[in-house]
Amino acid sequence: MGEFEAIRPYNDAEVPAVLQRLLSDDAFLGILARYRYPRLSRPFGWLLRPLIAHRLAREVTGIRSVVELQDKCEPYVDRTIEHATDGVTYSGLDNLKSGRAYLFIANHRDIVMDPAFCNYAIYHAKLPTPRIAIGDNLLQRPFVSDLMRLNKSFIVHRSISGRREKLAAYTTLSAYINHSIRHDGESVWIAQAEGRAKDGDDRTDSAILKMFHMSRKDEPFAEVIRELHLIPVSISYEYDPCDAAKARELYTRATIGEYRKAPGEDDASIAQGITGYKGRVQINFGAEMDGDYADAKQLAAALDRQILGNYRLFPVHYLAYEMSELRDPALAVPGAESLFGAEELRRAREQWQQRLQACPPEHRPYLVLQYANPVLNQYRLKQA
Repeated sequence: MGEFEAIRPYNDAEVPAVLQRLLSDDAFLGILARYRYPRLSRPFGWLLRPLIAHRLAREVTGIRSVVELQDKCEPYVDRTIEHATDGVTYSGLDNLKSGRAYLFIANHRDIVMDPAFCNYAIYHAKLPTPRIAIGDNLLQRPFVSDLMRLNKSFIVHRSISGRREKLAAYTTLSAYINHSIRHDGESVWIAQAEGRAKDGDDRTDSAILKMFHMSRKDEPFAEVIRELHLIPVSISYEYDPCDAAKARELYTRATIGEYRKAPGEDDASIAQGITGYKGRVQINFGAEMDGDYADAKQLAAALDRQILGNYRLFPVHYLAYEMSELRDPALAVPGAESLFGAEELRRAREQWQQRLQACPPEHRPYLVLQYANPVLNQYRLKQA
C-alpha cells in the first residue's frame, strides 16, 4: 500500500508508538488540561500536563490495535452523548449486511460528531467501523493528525492549489477508497460535499461522486458505483452547537464577499461541536444505491432524495420555517402545532427564542436559514 502512504490511517503495528508520541506532546496535553480543568489550566498548566500524561499512560497501557483503542474510547463517547444531547436514535441499520464493506455518504453539519455518531451506531451494531475521510485543513497540528489517523481517518488533500497536483491527489484518493472497500474489505465514511452545510441545505456535490470513478475510468460508471455499495446517511441535529458561528460566517460572506477564519477557529468549532448542546440527534442509514446510474449528476439527485427525505424534522425546524423568507405558499407545510404536543412545542419555542436573542439581529436571518432549509427541501421532495 505504498502509493497510499501519505493519506492512509495508522495500522495496528503503529498504535503503541503513536500513543507514546501523544503522551509527550505539550500542545495535546495542554488542550486536555484546558478542557478538564478550565480554571486551573492557565496558572497551573505546567503541573497539570505531566499529571494528565501519567493518567493517560495508565489508560492506554496494553493497547496494541485500533479496535482496542476504540473499545477504550467508547465510554467517553457515551459520556459525551449523555452530557451534550437529549438522546441519540438510529434507524436503517438493518440495511447493512455483515461481511460487506460500504461507502457511507452523509450530509455534513459537524466536523467531528457526524462521523463519530455514525461510527457509534455501526460499532454497537457489532459491525466494523468505517475509515473516515478528513480534510488536511483540519490537521494543521501534528497531534490532531495523530489522533484522527489513530481513529481510522485518512487524509483528503484540499489545500493543494495546482491543477495537475489536484488531479493526482484526487486520483490517489479515488484509488484508496476503491482499494479500501474492494480489497481490504474496510468501509469508508465521506461527507456529501466539501465543508459543512452552513446554511442547512444538504446537497451532494457531483464532483465527489466523479472522484470515486477517477481511478477506474475505463470501467462503466454504474458498475464502479455498484461495487462500492453506497449507503446514504442522514444526520439530524435538533440544535446545532455551532449555529451562531455559522450565521456569522454566512452574514460576513453576504456583506463583504469573503470570510477569513481566525487562528484557532477550526479548533474552537471542533470543541464546540463535541461539547455543545444538540438536543435530540437522529441518524438514518438509507437503502443501498444499487441502481443503474448513468452519471454523477443522476446519482447525486438520487442520493439527495434519500438524504433529504430521511432527515428528521424537529419542532425548531418548523418554527424557523414559519418565520423564514423561504416560505413557499405552493408547499403544504403544516404548522408545528398540528405535528407536536403542547409541552414539546413549548420547550422548543423557549430554546429557539434563546438562540435568536443570543444572535446579533443582522445575523438572525442566517440562523433561521439553517433550520428552515431542511423543511423546504423535504416538502419539495414530497410534492415532487
